[in-house]
Amino acid sequence: MNIAIFYGTETGNAEMLADDLSTALDEAHETSVSNLSDTAPDALRTADLNIILCSSYGDGDLPASAQPFADRLEAQSPDLSGVRFAIFGLGDREYHATFGSGSMKLADSLIRRGATLIGERVVHDAARGDLPEDMALPWAEDIIAGFHPN
Repeated sequence: MNIAIFYGTETGNAEMLADDLSTALDEAHETSVSNLSDTAPDALRTADLNIILCSSYGDGDLPASAQPFADRLEAQSPDLSGVRFAIFGLGDREYHATFGSGSMKLADSLIRRGATLIGERVVHDAARGDLPEDMALPWAEDIIAGFHPN
């Protein structure tokens, strides 16, 4: 299966996670990794499944590298019907009012444009002390196991 992994990051954690996830999935699938800042909305049409890894920043805002993509979504308002994506957030529950809001905002924007969310949006809590990949890899494997390309 062709899986595109996109990341939105402020400090580099989502980028490292994207690389780790790609390495883990690469044996069984064709994977690619891209920064959302360099991604046009129509690029989500090229893969069977898009996995998006997105942190939150500030008061639950999108991180710097996801904001240009979100701006393009807003300006172009593309019809993303047929695009299927899963989204994994990175956050810190110490900021309980905005925990995981960046990935939620991005998911909502994609859904408003017709994209289909596959599986549940999960958010890793940095305050727990475990590694994001310990949560993301089983999550991605579950998404892929239940996914049926068109």
